[in-house]
Amino acid sequence: MDPVAILLILIVLGFVILYVTRPFFERPRVRVVETSHELSSLLAEHERLLTALQELDFDQTLGKIPEEDYPIQRAVLLQKGADVLRQLDALTPTISSQAGRKVHLTVDSPKPAAQLSDDDLEDLLAKRRNSHKDKTAGFCPSCGKPVLRSDVFCSSCGRTLK
Repeated sequence: MDPVAILLILIVLGFVILYVTRPFFERPRVRVVETSHELSSLLAEHERLLTALQELDFDQTLGKIPEEDYPIQRAVLLQKGADVLRQLDALTPTISSQAGRKVHLTVDSPKPAAQLSDDDLEDLLAKRRNSHKDKTAGFCPSCGKPVLRSDVFCSSCGRTLK
């Protein structure tokens, strides 16, 4: 065989070996997937609590809930919502969006969390609800990733949403 042909075969063989062994040298991205699932489940829980709070208010307006039970149930839902928001705030500084900028889900309040009254919590929830009203439409039924109202297809799995 010609030495030039042997040299070309060795170069091609070297590239093939590098291509095949590349996954062994990359760092695993398991934590990103776990954090993404955590974030997705916390966002789903947040949406569920907001819906439950709206339904509770509506049921109270219609008179379906006794007057003595309403404040207790509302306080429980507000406390769960505050806990979910704290978990989201603790988790989101480590999450980056696909565009490369940080995702901020923090709530700015002048008071420490221990000094917030029910009215302050309701104001914070209302601000947060309004800021996310046009952004998300829920989650993809196939993969669980957040989707926007304007999305026709899921950006993660490609499933038709409308």
